[in-house]
Amino acid sequence: MRTVSRMLTLFVIGLMLVAPTSSVAQKTKPAEKTLIGYVSDNHCGLKHMAGMGDDKSCTLMCVKDGKFVLADRDHKRVYQFDKTGQEKAREFAGQKVKVTGRLSGKTIKVTAIEATT
Repeated sequence: MRTVSRMLTLFVIGLMLVAPTSSVAQKTKPAEKTLIGYVSDNHCGLKHMAGMGDDKSCTLMCVKDGKFVLADRDHKRVYQFDKTGQEKAREFAGQKVKVTGRLSGKTIKVTAIEATT
């Protein structure tokens, strides 16, 4: 009986040691990434339609019925901005930018946006 009791005690202690480690691993946030692209809108994405003016004018016009996105033309990918990104993107409409944030699928949780060349 004592052997079973000791084994059960060791098992419980082992679980207590492992459980905090596994929950920390699950709550780890993805690392911040920096992406380069153009602030566009979800209607045009990677390429603006002809005859819509320059990139900034087209983006600001189209975003009235949509959202800002990051168009990575080099890799042909379009990323959605989170709420913070939507607010920060307006001043960079149509411009090439460097976006820093955490990537979750195709959505960027933006911490910073700055113009780049």
